[in-house]
Amino acid sequence: MQVPGPDTRVVELRVHGILGTTGDELTDSVASVDVAGDGVGRIMRPADRLRRPVPGPMLNAGDRSVPRIVEGYVWGAMTSGGLAKATWALLFPFALANMAHWMLPPTRTANPLSRMLGSVLRGLLRLSALLLTMLLVAQLTVITLDLVAAQCLAPGAQCMGFVPHALRGVDVLRSTALLVPVALVVLLMHRLSTVSWRVSAPKKDSPQHSALAPMLPGENVVSDPDTPALRALHVTAALSTVALVAVGGPLSPSFDPRWLVAAALLVLSVVGTAGLDDPAGMRETSKVFRVLLGRRARQVLMSVGGVLVASAALLPGELRGPLPGSGSTIDSITALLVLTCVAVAVLLVPASLLARPEWKSSPKQLRPWAGGWMSAPVLMLAAMLGNGFGAGLALSVRETLSVPRAPGSAPLLLPAAFDDVTFFWGSAVVLLAASLLLALPWLLVRRFRRSEDGAPIPDEVALLHAGRKEDQRKAASAWKFADLQRRYSHQLFLVIAGVLTVSTAASLAARFAGMPSVGWLSAIGVVTLAGLAVGLLRTVFLAATKRDTARVLGVLGDLALFWPREAHPVVPPCYALKVIPELADRAAEHLSDPNTRVVLVGHSQGSLLAAVAAARLLEKLPEQDRERVGLVTAGSQLQWAYPRAFPGVVPHSALRDLAGSLGDRWRSLCRGTDPLGGAVTTWNRQVYNGMLIGVGLRGDGTEGPLPAATRGPTGALVLGGDHWLPDPQRGPFSCRRWVPGVLGHSDYSGDPEWDRAVAMAAGLERPVRGAALPLSTPEAPQIPSAPDPHAFGASLSPQGDDGGSITDSVEDLPRRTPGETAEAARTKRSKPVIPFRKGGSETEVPEQQSHEEPAAEPAEDAPELPAQQGSEARSEPSVLPEITEPRGRIAPWERGASLRSDS
Repeated sequence: MQVPGPDTRVVELRVHGILGTTGDELTDSVASVDVAGDGVGRIMRPADRLRRPVPGPMLNAGDRSVPRIVEGYVWGAMTSGGLAKATWALLFPFALANMAHWMLPPTRTANPLSRMLGSVLRGLLRLSALLLTMLLVAQLTVITLDLVAAQCLAPGAQCMGFVPHALRGVDVLRSTALLVPVALVVLLMHRLSTVSWRVSAPKKDSPQHSALAPMLPGENVVSDPDTPALRALHVTAALSTVALVAVGGPLSPSFDPRWLVAAALLVLSVVGTAGLDDPAGMRETSKVFRVLLGRRARQVLMSVGGVLVASAALLPGELRGPLPGSGSTIDSITALLVLTCVAVAVLLVPASLLARPEWKSSPKQLRPWAGGWMSAPVLMLAAMLGNGFGAGLALSVRETLSVPRAPGSAPLLLPAAFDDVTFFWGSAVVLLAASLLLALPWLLVRRFRRSEDGAPIPDEVALLHAGRKEDQRKAASAWKFADLQRRYSHQLFLVIAGVLTVSTAASLAARFAGMPSVGWLSAIGVVTLAGLAVGLLRTVFLAATKRDTARVLGVLGDLALFWPREAHPVVPPCYALKVIPELADRAAEHLSDPNTRVVLVGHSQGSLLAAVAAARLLEKLPEQDRERVGLVTAGSQLQWAYPRAFPGVVPHSALRDLAGSLGDRWRSLCRGTDPLGGAVTTWNRQVYNGMLIGVGLRGDGTEGPLPAATRGPTGALVLGGDHWLPDPQRGPFSCRRWVPGVLGHSDYSGDPEWDRAVAMAAGLERPVRGAALPLSTPEAPQIPSAPDPHAFGASLSPQGDDGGSITDSVEDLPRRTPGETAEAARTKRSKPVIPFRKGGSETEVPEQQSHEEPAAEPAEDAPELPAQQGSEARSEPSVLPEITEPRGRIAPWERGASLRSDS
C-alpha cells in the first residue's frame, strides 16, 4: 500500500441507484453544477452561491484530515423523462425477454454438451423474442385491418356512423388508411432499436463472450455486433406477418406471390435468428450468417417486406367481414411461442446441472436461484405479458366500437385465440389470488409467530444496538421484515411461473380437449386485460407529464435496461454501456495525478455499476496505480440478488476475484433493516460469546472464516469488508447530522460511517484490530486518551491482535477482553468469565461512555438473547452494554462538548 503524502487527496465518485436523483441529492449539497458529461450522463460537483464547483468536506482518516472532492454521476435521464422514454414501458415484455438471456447459467467451455446446450438455449431465446415481435404486430394488424377496416367500416355496418358511406365502399382506401399505423409502429421499432447512447470514453477492443463466465464482474456486459442483423430480421418478420394476415394466414397455402414471398421471408428470418450467435462467434455457422446478412442484404430484406405490406394495402381483396387469416396467424404464433418457452424450460434443467460445479461448493444462500433455472419463468412472464397487452388492447377497442350498438347490427368478432387469452388471464388471476391468500397467513405466521413482546431480540440486533432497548425493539421488527423480502422475493417469480403454466394448460384443454368454457373466468380475463391495457397507457401518459410518475415508471427501465441487446434488439438502449466506461474513464482521468486516490461509490443499482466500472478500471491500470482505487457499495444487491439471478454475468467467483484485486479497499455499508440491500462480502454470520463472527471474502482473493467484528467509533460493526450500521442511528449528537427512525434503504450517506468507509477504501485507514466486544468486565473504567499513531500502526498484524488468525475456524476464535493480547486470550480460553452481580441478576458493567451520550440502563429487565450453539445458557435476561470501540478513541462529534470552554 502506498503511504499517503502531504498532498494526497481523495476523489469520491458517486453513482445513484434506481428512481434517479438530482445532483444536489447525490452530492449532499444545497446546489450542484455540471463539471463534465454530455447532458445525458452528467458528472456534477457541489457548488457555491455563485454556481462555482467547490470541493467536498474534508475527509477524516484516523487522526488526520485529507482534502476530498465529491463528484456524482447522474444517469437517470437515460431511463425516464419525456413522452419518448415513457412509451418505452410498452416494450417492457421485450426487455424482459432480453433480460432472460443474461439469466442463463454459464457455459463450461471444456464440456461439449454444455457448449451445445448453451448455443441451443440462446437460439431458442432469440426465437422466442422474434415470435413476441411477430405476435404484437399480428395483434395490431387484426385490430386495424380486421376489426376496424373489414368489420366496423364495412358497407352497411352500424359502427362509426360518422364515416361517410362513400368512403366505406372503397376497400383500398380503408386498407391503406388502417395499415399505415401498423407500418409506422414497425418503423418506430426499427428506429428505436438503432438508438444507442453516445459514449465519450474509448471503446473496449476485444469484448468478452456473453455466454462465458467473466473473470471480473460484468466483463461480458458488452454490445453485440450481431444486433444490426437481428434488428433487420425482426423488421422483416414483422412486415411479413402483416402481409400474411392480409392474404390468408400461414395455414392456408396459396400460389399468390405475396403469400409465397411472405412465407419465404419468415423462414429466412427464423433460420437467421437461430443461427446468429454472440459477439465472439463460437460457431463457424455464425460467421456464415454474418456474411450473408451484410448491410446490403439487410436493406434488401426490409425493402421486400415493405413492398409486401404496400401490396397488401393496395390489393386488399374483399373487406366484408372477419378476415380468414387473422385467427390462423395468431394461433400459429402463439403455439410456437408456447413451444419455445417449454423447450427453454426443459433444456435449462440439464444446462443448470452441467453448470452446477461452478457453485456447488458455495453456501446455499449464495447459489443461483432455482439452481440457475430462473431464465425460464422470466421468459414465460415476458411472453404472457406481451400476449396479454395486445389482447387487452384488442378487447378494449372492440368494446369501445360496440357502444352504442344499433339494434340488429352484427357484433364485432375477434379470432378465437383472443377468447383463449381471456380464459387464460381469468384463471391466472384467480390462481394468483388464491396463492396470495395462502401465502399471506404463512408470512404473517413467520413474522409474528410469537407476540412482539415475547419474541427474542436477534443476537446481531442486540449486539449492534447494545444498551438501547427501544432501538433494539424497532430494529428487530424491521430486520425480520427485510429478511423475509430478501429471502422469498425470487420465489414470487416461481409462483408466477407455476400459475402461468397451469393457466396455459387449462386454456389449451379448454380449446382443444372440448372442455366447457367457464364464463365467469372469461369475464374476469376481459376485465383484467382491459385494465392492463388502459392502465399501462394511462401510466405512460402520466409519466410523460408528471415527474413523480416518470420516476416510478423509470424503475422498470432502471432494472431491465441495464442489459445490452442480445435476445431482443427492439428494446431501449442500454445505459450500462455508457455509464460504466465513462465512470472508469473519469476515474482514470483523476488518477493521472499521482497524489489522487479515487473511490467509486455506488448505492443500490449504482453499486453494480460501480463494481463493474472498478473491475474495468483495474484491468487497464498499471500495477502501481491499482492501489489508489477503492470501492464502496451501499444498500447493495451484489450478494443476495445479482449473482443468484445472473450467474453468468456476476458470479460469486468474479466477486471474489474483485475483492482480491482491491484488497481491503472494498467496503460495503449494510443495514439489516434494508429490504433491498444486504451484505456483500460476508455470510454465515452469528454471534458467538459476545462477538460477531462469520465467513466472507478476504483481501488476498480467498474466502473463509474472518476475524471477529470490531466496533468502530461511529457504532458500526465491521466484519470483513461489511460495515453493519445501527438503524435507528445512535444519537443525536451535536456537530453531527442525525436522521431519526428506521431508514432502511435510504440515506446511507447521512450515516457517519460513510466517511470512515471512504477513508478505508482510499487506503488511508485500516480496520481497527483488537477492538472486538469484551467478554468480561474490565477491572476499572479507563479514561479515553489520544491514541499513539505508532502503536496503532504496529497493531495491524496479520495474526494476533485481530481476535484470531484468518486461518482459524469459527469455533476456534479466541475469547478475550479489551486491551488483552491474542496470545493471552488463547492461554485463558477455558477460564470462566466472572460477571458483575447486581440485584440478584447477572449483567456486565457498561464500558466508559462518550461525553454526550448517557450511560446504558441496567440490564435486569432487558430481553433475553437466544442461546448460540456451543455456548452456555443464561438463566437471567441481559442486554449487552453500549460500547464505542476502539477504546481510547472517541468520534469527533462526541468529544465536541469537551472541547468547548466552560464560559
